[in-house]
Amino acid sequence: MKTAFITGASSGFGRACAIKLLENGYKVALLARRKEKLIEIANRYKENACVIACDVRNEKEVFNAVLNLPDDFNNIDVLINSAGLALGLNEFHNNSLEDAKTMIETNVNGLVYVTYAILPRMLDNGGHIFNFGSVAANNPYYGGAIYGGTKAFVGQFSLALRNDLRDTNIKVTDIAPGLCKTEFSEVRFKGDIKKADKVYENTKYLSAEDIADTVFSLINLKNHVNINRIELMPQTQTWAGFYIKKDND
Repeated sequence: MKTAFITGASSGFGRACAIKLLENGYKVALLARRKEKLIEIANRYKENACVIACDVRNEKEVFNAVLNLPDDFNNIDVLINSAGLALGLNEFHNNSLEDAKTMIETNVNGLVYVTYAILPRMLDNGGHIFNFGSVAANNPYYGGAIYGGTKAFVGQFSLALRNDLRDTNIKVTDIAPGLCKTEFSEVRFKGDIKKADKVYENTKYLSAEDIADTVFSLINLKNHVNINRIELMPQTQTWAGFYIKKDND
């Protein structure tokens, strides 16, 4: 039986990936801050799920959690770094500095801490690392300076990590979703459900399950095939093009 370690497993992409793998015979270590959400999943899958209530921003918590994994969850085959968030959608100078720090500490520092903690457990046997980036890494938008910057880091980190691991049997993939309805916008707008729902109103969007299906299909590719980066958007989403200010604006 293979084992996965998933951050951000209480909701969104992380939760969908966890359920997909659990339903396909994996043991899964579930990491997130909201313990009660993890227990809901663990209660359905019993001994195949391990609950880790931890904030990826806390380096000490992360390393202690990995150090104290139960014996039957020690050999990690798949690492899914799903924990991440966006906060606010104002211009950089009008966004909260605390929100900016939270995004950087979660999307960048948390990714680094977890990967440092887990990677040594994968070096001998190989495996697959999935880092969740975003289309925002390469497509700047109004109000997305910090969030897009953190996801650009995820993309470059994934490519460089893949290079560092070229003599191992470890694959690395940057998963870069576009418009997908999860708790993402609710978190970005700090619980304003009406504002969050407006983002998805009158359009077709991806689901977390769509992303989980994609991750699972990549896990099951032949051993010699590595997908470096995969960008997914719904058919209804494309690029806005360049903004050009006119004198009469």
